[in-house]
Amino acid sequence: MPQLPEAPDAAAVLDVPQTDAEPMATVLSTLRLTRLGPDEFAGTSLPQLSGRIYGGQVLAQSVLAAAATLPDDGDGRRQLHSVHGYFLRPGKVELPITFAVERLHDGRSFSTRRTHALQQGKPILSLISSYQEDQPGREHAAAAPEAPDPESLRSALTLFDEVDHPVAKFMSSTAAFDIRHVEQDIYLRGAGERTDAQMLWMRARSPLPAGLTQLQHRALLAYACDQVLLEPVLRRHGLSWRTPGLSVASLDHGMWWHRPLDVGQWLLYVQESPSAQGGRGLGIAKVFDTAGTHVATVAQEGMVRVPDDAGPGARPAADRPPSVPRPDEEWKRPSLR
Repeated sequence: MPQLPEAPDAAAVLDVPQTDAEPMATVLSTLRLTRLGPDEFAGTSLPQLSGRIYGGQVLAQSVLAAAATLPDDGDGRRQLHSVHGYFLRPGKVELPITFAVERLHDGRSFSTRRTHALQQGKPILSLISSYQEDQPGREHAAAAPEAPDPESLRSALTLFDEVDHPVAKFMSSTAAFDIRHVEQDIYLRGAGERTDAQMLWMRARSPLPAGLTQLQHRALLAYACDQVLLEPVLRRHGLSWRTPGLSVASLDHGMWWHRPLDVGQWLLYVQESPSAQGGRGLGIAKVFDTAGTHVATVAQEGMVRVPDDAGPGARPAADRPPSVPRPDEEWKRPSLR
């Protein structure tokens, strides 16, 4: 019979290997949760100019908290293979987060957990995650498309270094991952071709510390992918992250890990947006390693709105009172709902 983890001492640390290399050091420090009880954890947030928590951060923290409650039947802990979550409220970076885990099921092969990420007693994220024993089975996988070598492409970090803007400077100093678009990026302006498809490469900006587990690599993939999943929606409609009045927020998130992966190596995101409507857009990504192995699939629906979308009865732009946007309002970044 599987043994449940013993109740820990209060304020025990849910360990994650650390590094001195910034900004990855800050990310890994944030993923190091404090364990308050068998099914309760506490964490902090990364700084954001908007003051809102970045959705990928709370996703990664939630799956690590849930995994810490898994049984061990002697073969090692079960591996994370899928999550389904809803972003419910904007999270505030200055407030602590409590992660309350509910043990929904522990079967012979699978374990299922529900995690609520709470601030001031209210959920900002509700997530169900599933974990499986390492088992044999039938296998097939999508094939990776042809893509340029990532080393031949321009890094987003280079662009951020060249742009004299507060948000660019913030991202240059805090981005833990190097992103390289195959097509024209849409940070400053919309792409010339309106298409719902894009490809990009991504990997950790600095070497990762020794000892990271496969679970932690998968949590870091959840952290990293949230920042790019809605880009095909923007690209399809000629929008950029600096489109005036753009409002973007993550609503829900589904993710499936198929095979072992290493976020310290280049990963290819093959993305599309099959639909947008009602102020919501759907982004889907297949993720491949450099050997062409299909390691993960991600789907996210997000709120995507611009002033031109205003319906009947809305005041024309000329009639609305003028306002002076803050720098972070001029250049949007993904955040919680």
